[in-house]
Parts: sequence; C-alpha cells; structure tokens
Amino acid sequence: MLVSLCGPCWMAAAAANLANETQRADTLNTMKQAHPARSDPAHRASGPAATHRSLERGLAAIELVAAAGSPLALAEIARRLGLHRSTAHHLLQTLVALGWLRQEEDSRGYALSARPYQLTGRKWSVAQVGEIAQPLLEKLTAETGEGSSVAAWVDGIVTIAAKREHDGPVRVVQDVGGTRPVYCTAVGKAIAGWLPRAEVLAALAREPMVALTPKTITTVPAFEQELRRIRNAGYALDDEEQFEGLRCIAMPVFCHTGEVLGSICVVGPKHRMTHQKIASVRAPLGKFARELSQRLGFVDAGRK
Repeated sequence: MLVSLCGPCWMAAAAANLANETQRADTLNTMKQAHPARSDPAHRASGPAATHRSLERGLAAIELVAAAGSPLALAEIARRLGLHRSTAHHLLQTLVALGWLRQEEDSRGYALSARPYQLTGRKWSVAQVGEIAQPLLEKLTAETGEGSSVAAWVDGIVTIAAKREHDGPVRVVQDVGGTRPVYCTAVGKAIAGWLPRAEVLAALAREPMVALTPKTITTVPAFEQELRRIRNAGYALDDEEQFEGLRCIAMPVFCHTGEVLGSICVVGPKHRMTHQKIASVRAPLGKFARELSQRLGFVDAGRK
C-alpha cells in the first residue's frame, strides 16, 4: 500500500540524523575553542547556539516542504520561514547536498528526497511518484518519439501516476489517476513480474481475465508463464493485448524498500511501434527506469 509520509515519526528520525551530521561541526567548534582566534568575527558567530539555530532552520525547512505536498519555490520557502533569500538558498542547498531535499530540474522547486522514506520505511504517495516521474517522462518521450507513462501499485491496483502523450496527431490518451488491468497491460505485467506470487494471484482473483482482444492472456497458468518470461527479459510487452492496434513496452520501478513500486512504459500505435522500434526504445526506457528507481531511494544490488 502506498501512503503519504507524515507524522512525527519521520521528523524524529530527521532530527536525530541532522543532529548527527551537525555533531561534526560541534566537534570542530570545540577544537577551535581550544585555540581561539578571538579577533575573527566568524569565530565569534560560531558555537553551539549557531549550530542549534541551523538545525532548527533545517528541520523547519524539511517540515515545510513535506507538508506542502508539491515542490516549493525558493522565494516561497524564504517567505514562510522568515529568512533572507540568500540565507534560505544556502540552507536549502545544504539540505540537498545532505540528501534530505531534492531540487526539481524544470521548476527548480524543492521537495523531499528519498532519505526520510529510507529512515522510516514509509512509502511514496501516487502524487509524489508522479511529480518525481514527470520530468523523466518528458525526456523519455523526447528520446523515443512516443508517449510514456508511469504506473504505481496501489492496494493491488495499477494506477497511472504520470503521463506524457505524443505530440503528433495519432496519440494514445492516458488519464492520470486511471487504473489498468494487471493481466493484459505492459505496465501491469511489469509490476506483477516482481510481486510475490500470492499477491499476483490475489490481484487476478479480484479481476476476471476477460479476453479484450484475440491476443489477451486469459488463464492463470499462461499468465504465470508470461511472468517468467518477463523476469528473464527484464521488461513486459503489451502486443495488442488490451487494445487492437496498440503496443507498449514497460519496465519495473523499485523504491527504497527494495520492492517493486510501479512501472514505466513507452506506448504507441502499432504502425509506429514496430518490433524494431520496440527493440530500440529498450535502452532509454531502462535508463529512465533506473533513474526513477534511484530517485525513489532504490539501491541497486545487481537486480535485473
């Protein structure tokens, strides 16, 4: 289940870890006090009080960004924290460097990174996954020339978290927040390929395997055989299984827990998504699947 990160538990973890990170600064200050340069204004401004103020500001910034639910601009953060713009910029860049915040490539806004999630074991919300994925989908569509989307696994349901449609007259329209079948879509099969078998069977039990096209898989044994092929290949295909005339290739996306969180896909009409084209988009799709997984806190330990 995907839930939003909230509550005092992660803030306590953040405080403890930020305190550890500032302990080095306190140690250096103690060493300097043994041989103080009393005429140095920088020395007079340092010490535990300054360190505590920095820690308080850092935690306030993290809490503010976490509560916002979407990336915040530098000016807005500075205004809400009552800080000068340059002071806020230095603070935020420090938090980015320490791994607590991330800065969006397009808007330059600030949002939570994966680190708080790694500390608490909490999971990403669909909206957060979509925000992180959107800039990558823009690049993926630009590289492949086809539409793209990211789906998340929510309560046993495949839910579209973000999309980027093709700019041409022939495009595949997708709806953010819409759901997709597990058994006949590339995004669903790419997720199912890395789920526990019991979870896959439970999903299939909730969703009748209706033949939507002549190519739709409609039995559990055939679907399990398809999942074995997907795990071996590292990607899933929808070759006109949900809609005639459409083809899609998808790869799994993992998060900080090491579990599959969703999938990322490239989709287009059959006349453009030839088998040769599908083969050519595997490399960029894999690149962005890995990048999205990393942004969600996944540490690759040789998983295919």
